[in-house]
Amino acid sequence: MASMNLSRRMLSKEDEANSDEVEVRREDQDKINRFSRLHQRHLALTEELSLKSKEREELDDLSTELELADEDEKIQYKIGDAFFHVPLEQAQAMLEAATTEIDKHTENLESKMSSIHEEMTELKVDLYARFGKQINLEV
Repeated sequence: MASMNLSRRMLSKEDEANSDEVEVRREDQDKINRFSRLHQRHLALTEELSLKSKEREELDDLSTELELADEDEKIQYKIGDAFFHVPLEQAQAMLEAATTEIDKHTENLESKMSSIHEEMTELKVDLYARFGKQINLEV
């Protein structure tokens, strides 16, 4: 008797689920796929932004160290895989250029992330309006 009640409860839950299901159209699946791709891209950009932030901090530390260096001293500056001895002024100029380049790259990444986030938000609104609690797009 208990197994019969259990099967009735299971069947009624299945019936409930089936009655609330919304058909997934091709355009819905395209939106879900687009959201997934955007989410993966957002994660990659977040990691790249983190690396650029770390590089920026390292350049700031180097800049502080160069302020303490003697003006006549030659500074070892890494370009690619090689180190070159350059005058302090030149090292500071090169460091400033590298910092500016990282700042531009960081701004570009933040801009891309912002536009991706906006598109993801629009897709969330559309998909939650269509599927309600049947879909989970929380990241």
